Amino acid sequence: MRYFFAIFLILTLIGCKQQDYSPKPRGFYRIDFPTKSYQEAQTGCPFIIEIPTYSQMLDDPNEDAKDCWKNVYFPQFNATLHLSYFPINKITNFQQLTEDARTFAFKHTAKATAIDQSRISIPEHQVYGIQYLIAGNTASNYQFFVSDSTRHYLRGALYFNEKPHLDSIQPVLDFIKSDIKHLIHSVKWK
Repeated sequence: MRYFFAIFLILTLIGCKQQDYSPKPRGFYRIDFPTKSYQEAQTGCPFIIEIPTYSQMLDDPNEDAKDCWKNVYFPQFNATLHLSYFPINKITNFQQLTEDARTFAFKHTAKATAIDQSRISIPEHQVYGIQYLIAGNTASNYQFFVSDSTRHYLRGALYFNEKPHLDSIQPVLDFIKSDIKHLIHSVKWK
């Protein structure tokens, strides 16, 4: 019986030896994505767009906002697509607007791991522009502008109301990217 007790005591002491434990990595919540469906948004502006049914079209609350600055808010994802419309005229120069869009996108260079540009061309609706896919832990991972080059200009920038952490927002970003692409393809000028 003594030997059995001694072996049990030795095994217990060996089993209770201090281990080097590290904390568990932080987990992320499960995300349930809604079914994709779209509706025409009532903007009251010289453009028509379709937004997801699980989003809301709101006026931009910023005190410096112009009349046709809108926000497409995604409450389930705590994200906002900021839309800024400008009429092109002698005061609002098309070249300056496109340069501003490029500057806004490339302000994220310090945190971005890559910035991919691609052209947008939808000739049947007279919609042309550039989209910027910004990789990395940046404040905005998707920006674009579209225009008919003569009278209308629309710029968009997607922001999450969270600390930038691409690993956690990547599934939602991919989901919303397809919604933004649908929005771009639905643009019609009045």
